[in-house]
Amino acid sequence: MSTTTDRNHSILGGGNTVKEIAHQPRLWKEAYQYFHTHREKIQQYLEKIYTAHARVRVIFTGAGTSAFVGDTLLPHVLKVIEPKDKVTVESIATTNLVSNPLEYFFEDIPTVLISFGRSGNSPESVATIDLASQLVKDIYHIIITCNPEGKLAKIDGERNLVLNMPEGSNDKGFAMTSSFTTMMLTAFLLFDKEIDKQEERIEALVQAGEEVERKLTNHVQQIAQNSYNRLVYLGSGVFQGLAREAALKSLELAAGKVATFFDTSLGYRHGPKSIMNEETLTVVLLSSNPHTRKYDISILEELYHETNRGKIIAVSHREDEEAAQYSDHLVNLNYDAPNDVYLAFPMVMVAQKLALEKSLLLGIAPDNPSPSGQVNRVVKGVTIYPIENRLTSERGSN
Repeated sequence: MSTTTDRNHSILGGGNTVKEIAHQPRLWKEAYQYFHTHREKIQQYLEKIYTAHARVRVIFTGAGTSAFVGDTLLPHVLKVIEPKDKVTVESIATTNLVSNPLEYFFEDIPTVLISFGRSGNSPESVATIDLASQLVKDIYHIIITCNPEGKLAKIDGERNLVLNMPEGSNDKGFAMTSSFTTMMLTAFLLFDKEIDKQEERIEALVQAGEEVERKLTNHVQQIAQNSYNRLVYLGSGVFQGLAREAALKSLELAAGKVATFFDTSLGYRHGPKSIMNEETLTVVLLSSNPHTRKYDISILEELYHETNRGKIIAVSHREDEEAAQYSDHLVNLNYDAPNDVYLAFPMVMVAQKLALEKSLLLGIAPDNPSPSGQVNRVVKGVTIYPIENRLTSERGSN
C-alpha cells in the first residue's frame, strides 16, 4: 500500500476499509474451499427441491449492497440455470418484498429465497424471511451471510440451508466490500456447472485480485486526484448491477459529497447523459464478451469526444488500443477471465479503491463516513408492519 494511503487512513480512520478491500483475494479462496467442502450437501439440497416440484422460482434478495449481489449475478444465472423449463430466477430487493409482499410472493409457486446479508440483522431481511414463510406454501431458504451470530444465520429447519462466509468477511468498516464479493462468489458457485474447472479458475481469480492490490493502487490514486463531484459508472450485462454497487460505494464513502449515477452503455444516451459536465468522472466497465464490448467501446468513444466532460476512465480485462484511444485512463486488469462474472471481482476492487481514495482526499473517514448517524452500517429506524388478514384474503379474491 502506498505511503499516501497509509498516512491518510491512519489519521482519518480508514484502516478497516483498507484491510477489507485488500484481503478479498484470500477470502475468495477460503469461500471456495468452504463451498467445495459442502458441495455435495448443497447439490443434494437443490436437487431435492427441483425433483419435488414441477415448477420452482428462485429469488435473490437483500438490502442495499446485498441486493446488488443478485442484480449482478442475474444475467449470468439466467443463461446457465438448469433445468430452464422448470426453474425461473429473479432478483428482488428485500426493500421491495417487505413493502409489497402480495405483489411478489405467491402461495402456490414453490420458491427458493436466497437471502444475502453481511450482518444478517437487517430488519428488512429478517422480515422478508417471515413474510415468505407466511405467504408461500412451499418455501425454501438459502441464507448466505457473513455473520454466524446474526439473526439470518440462526434460521434452522429441514427446508433451510445456511452458508457462512469466511471469518473476516463481516466488514467492520461502514461500506460492504469483502462481504459483497464473498457472498457473490458463493452464489455464483451455487449455479456454476463447470465444476472441473473451478479450482483452476479460482486460483487465477485470486491472482487477479492480488494484482489489483499490488499494481493498480497507485493508478487508482491518480484517478481519484482528478477534480470531480459527480461520478458515473456504465456497464452492460452483469456489469449493470456491478455499476450500481460501484456507484454506491463512492456515494457512501464520500458521504454524499460525490453524487453518483449508474446505467448501461446503451441506456445512458436516453436522457441520463444529461448529468455529464466538466466535473463528472465517467467510468466504463468493458465487457469481455466481444459483442457486448462493441457497445461499451461505442459509448466510450462518444463520451470521449464530448466537449463538456470530465475525465473518461475505461476498465478492461486486457490492453485495448481503442479503449486507450478513447479514454483518459485505461485501467488494465490483465486478467483473461472465463466470463464477466469472474471479471466482476477484480473490477469491483478497482471501484472500491477509487471510493476509498476519494474519501481520503475529501478528508472523510472511510470507516465511518457518517458520524452523525444519518446512515448506519446496519440500517436503523425501520418499522415492520404486519400484513393484515384482510389483505391476504383480498389477494385471494382478485
